[in-house]
Amino acid sequence: MKIKSLLPSFLLAILLMVPTIVMLPAIVMLPAMVSAADTKPVPDDLIYDLVREKLAGDKDVKGGAMIVDVKDGVVTLSGNVQLEKQKDKAERLAHKVKGVKSVVNQLKVVKIP
Repeated sequence: MKIKSLLPSFLLAILLMVPTIVMLPAIVMLPAMVSAADTKPVPDDLIYDLVREKLAGDKDVKGGAMIVDVKDGVVTLSGNVQLEKQKDKAERLAHKVKGVKSVVNQLKVVKIP
């Protein structure tokens, strides 16, 4: 009698485990699939556009006067800024763009009287 009362619970537990067991290989492979997608290089043209957008959209940097060059994921910033914090922030913003491998900051701080 006791076995009959446990049978529905046991069957329910088995039914709930089946999708997990079937999906387990996909769940295990997911990190490898995601990391493989992340390793695809971002084109330099796209990096250029994204960096320019970040710089131009920042209230402190106001990136219109900066020159941005991208070669193989390496961003070079050049031109003049008025404050050291603008130079530093421009570099930080460029580093945040997906696909940027490194940033060469050649910005010059030129104080305008």
